[in-house]
Amino acid sequence: MRISYNTWAYSSFFVWVPAYTLDETIKRIAGLGYDGIEIGAAAPHAYPPHLSADRRAQVRDLLQEHGISLSSMLPAPSGGPGNNPASPNIEERRATVEHYKELAELTAFWGGKTLIYLPGWIIFGTTRRQAWAWSREVLTEVADAIAHTGVTLVIEPTSHDTNLCMSADDAIELMQDVNRPNVKLMFDTFHVMYNKEVLSDYPRKMGADLKHIHISDNDRLPPGSGVGDFPSLIDALIETGYDGYLTMETGFHRRGIEPDEDARTSIEYLRPLVESKLAEHAAKTSKGQ
Repeated sequence: MRISYNTWAYSSFFVWVPAYTLDETIKRIAGLGYDGIEIGAAAPHAYPPHLSADRRAQVRDLLQEHGISLSSMLPAPSGGPGNNPASPNIEERRATVEHYKELAELTAFWGGKTLIYLPGWIIFGTTRRQAWAWSREVLTEVADAIAHTGVTLVIEPTSHDTNLCMSADDAIELMQDVNRPNVKLMFDTFHVMYNKEVLSDYPRKMGADLKHIHISDNDRLPPGSGVGDFPSLIDALIETGYDGYLTMETGFHRRGIEPDEDARTSIEYLRPLVESKLAEHAAKTSKGQ
């Protein structure tokens, strides 16, 4: 299990300040000892229409220079173009398809393998059945269109932010409805806790289809700063053979955040926990033999 940090806390999303360039953000996250970086596809960092070919190459070179991998990318959510795949506006759904297709190409160009799919939200006047069908259609089309990139789409249930795909069961159902080899699952511990569910249940429900994880404590705090049972979560991940990234998605919920402190506090808690749990598991396995 490798550890990554999401760029929202450094990118002004969604409270506008503080804000740093992507170059500065890459340098800081790499300097704090992270294995990977998850880049949000929003301004000022990586909104595709704002990235020339030269700029895309510069970012690729920066990642290599600082020895940090692109763990994943995620779309620009809400506001502006919306990018809601469950929108009743067909033009928005078509734009969302194009956004994801462009993001998959960008992810692959920067050496990444994982792109987060947000199933969207129900607009008043639309039935859940219809919104679900629209999101399923968008996801299916995108999955087929990006198959050549080698990028996997991971469905994220977001109970705090949506009214459509809110739980592990919802995400599993959507994955099964689409039934494409490059469509898998992820979850965010913040949303699990918001839904009053148990963190360690999610790896056991999602099993081998779990390919990515967002880590944060309640209220988007660094792990270990709130009420989340992260030791049990790591036990469950080891038990189920998870080998993807643990990506911090913390520190962007309000102004007054010190992003460096948030990133440092997060990795100083999580890395030793993961290492100790892996050592504990190895000792038990060796003893059992």
